Amino acid sequence: MPSIISPPRWPPPADRADDARGVIGLGGTWLLLPALVLDATVGDPDWLWRRLPHPVVLLGRLVDALDARLNVDSDAPAKRRAKGLLAALVIAATGALAGGLTHWIAVALPGGWLIEFLAIAVLLAQRSLYEHVEAVADAIRDGGLDAARVAVARIVGRDPSSLDAPGIARAAIESLAEGLCDGVVAPLFWYVVAGLPGMLAYKAINTADSMIGNRTPRYRDFGRAVARVDDVVNWPASRLAALLLLVVSPLMSFAATRRVAVALRLDARRHRSPNAGWPEAAMAAVLDVALAGPRRYAGERVEDAWMNPSGRRDANEEDIRLALTVYAAACALLFLLCIPIAFTLA
Repeated sequence: MPSIISPPRWPPPADRADDARGVIGLGGTWLLLPALVLDATVGDPDWLWRRLPHPVVLLGRLVDALDARLNVDSDAPAKRRAKGLLAALVIAATGALAGGLTHWIAVALPGGWLIEFLAIAVLLAQRSLYEHVEAVADAIRDGGLDAARVAVARIVGRDPSSLDAPGIARAAIESLAEGLCDGVVAPLFWYVVAGLPGMLAYKAINTADSMIGNRTPRYRDFGRAVARVDDVVNWPASRLAALLLLVVSPLMSFAATRRVAVALRLDARRHRSPNAGWPEAAMAAVLDVALAGPRRYAGERVEDAWMNPSGRRDANEEDIRLALTVYAAACALLFLLCIPIAFTLA
């Protein structure tokens, strides 16, 4: 059984022993393994995406278009929430339809498994996330505060001008922890559950949440539906990401493992996000630093609880690099866990 949700396949494949196309099934879950390897080793090469629009960029353009067309400042709050719900439905449906069409083409064409394989790899973000966070550490080391603010602004939504050096380091580590969830674990989870339609629908919602799901005045009502849907679809993966960090924490020390267990029990639910607190609390405890806490978005101060509040708040470049090591270990563990999943569901 290739996946929990299997849309109709057309044209129907011939006998699996005689038709190589049949091995991809709905999700072709065995493709997860080479796709994870390709994403981890190659990532998102700039030379390619300078010439072609990345799927996430195309989804972002859709979100921008819906925002410009539907999010009218003069509308009453209730009307803006209704239009936001419509936008969320359109965004999710577009992602699902694009994934279904891609899978249909993959099934219909000889050698089409390669299309599905590349689509999975493109929609993962192991290496690109690693490189973006590493760039922050490099900027702190080589370029000073201004360069570090520029680097961290590429991966976080908060106001970089309000961040000092420890704040930049904490922001980078938080982004890495949350990215483990929404850039790696969640896309894989939804691929296993619903194939490419589920994976692309997830990416569409998550992209929309990063653009219009914040709590600034413009999106407080219009972005509410997208934010709530994103909360739902990230719920399983956020807990799985935290579990991965818990399992790899003995690589640091058994004291780190005890800290993670305590942080997940006491701190994760105190985060303003129902999901981000889980990987952030786990990563904070592994490193024994304090993450989250108050921060500024678009000029507004957002109050949030500290994750691992007894940890150090003066995070630095070395903490970022240590977090990258922990992240890489979690990704390696995820790959190992995907082996039985891939061949059981294939």
